[in-house]
This record gives sequence, C-alpha cells and structure tokens, in this order.
Amino acid sequence: MTVEQLYQQYIKPIPVPEQLELISLISRKLIRPSERKQRSLLELEGLGSEIWKGADAQKYVGDLRNEWSHRL
Repeated sequence: MTVEQLYQQYIKPIPVPEQLELISLISRKLIRPSERKQRSLLELEGLGSEIWKGADAQKYVGDLRNEWSHRL
C-alpha cells in the first residue's frame, strides 16, 4: 500500500482536528532523541556569575530590604 493510499483510506476520512493531532504525534516521534535531550537544572549553575563579581552580598540584601520598607 502506498502512502497516498494510506492517506485516502485512513487519514482523509477523519476530522481535521484529529488529522492535526496525528501530524503532531508523528512529528514528535520523528525528532531525533539527541534533539529531545532532557536538561538538568544543574546545567545552569554558575550562569551569569560574572554579573555578581565584586558585589557585596550583604550590601545588596540590605539595599533590597530598604527598598521594600520604602514601598510599604
């Protein structure tokens, strides 16, 4: 059976929303596993650390607390 015959016999008769769901399902299954690699939150460790170089953590927290108290 050809792809065209499969389409005519099985796919064409089903409603369009179900055809779209089928397309989505097939496309997800065709994505190579390497492209679907699950990521770990731990991969983000240290990202953006250069922004905080030389910053005083205590001063930063103190400034935030002062800002919050002014908003209340």
